[in-house]
Amino acid sequence: MTTFDDRFHSYEPRTGHGLAHDPFNAIVGPRPIGWISTRSAAGAVNLAPYSFFNAFNYVPPIIGFASIGAKDTLRNIEETGEFVWNLVTRPLAEAMNQTCAPVGPDVNEFDLAGLASSPSSHVAVPRVALSPVAFECRKTQVLQLQGVDGSKVSTWLVLGEVVAVHIAQRLLKDGVYQTAESETVLRGGGPADYFQVGPEQLFRMWRPT
Repeated sequence: MTTFDDRFHSYEPRTGHGLAHDPFNAIVGPRPIGWISTRSAAGAVNLAPYSFFNAFNYVPPIIGFASIGAKDTLRNIEETGEFVWNLVTRPLAEAMNQTCAPVGPDVNEFDLAGLASSPSSHVAVPRVALSPVAFECRKTQVLQLQGVDGSKVSTWLVLGEVVAVHIAQRLLKDGVYQTAESETVLRGGGPADYFQVGPEQLFRMWRPT
């Protein structure tokens, strides 16, 4: 039998956390937001944010996000094999939040949130015009997750290779991307928590040689 230290709030996820809100996605954070634009095979455009998102490989550059439930984004990527990741910044945060709305697949979230789009160069999916960074991607894998007992979970991990990158010139200084100047918004967990990256959070620590 497992012995838990009584100085901690300890629990087994399978039996419940016993708190006002599940702490898992607040602890694993703040996390970058996967603001993903897609286009269906029929041509319908979709834009939606995903809080389980990250980068997974340098060469080739591979990013991924998890779709909890088989949503329009997942279906569109399975149909066309293409998507675009758009950086969420503080000026775009409210518009990003609007694209969370539970609307039908025929609704264009660019229009819903009042966002202009720009054409991509390598895929047939538009990007958010005002987002200062965008990754054009082609699907490499879609994996349905499963538990330790082998049972399938209604969540799909979508991985894609970045085939084109767009960066606003103002975020490049001497050829180095300035994360601290980007006003990047991160998901913090909790019912409504977000964080913003700024110069105040920057510190440098060089790797040992």
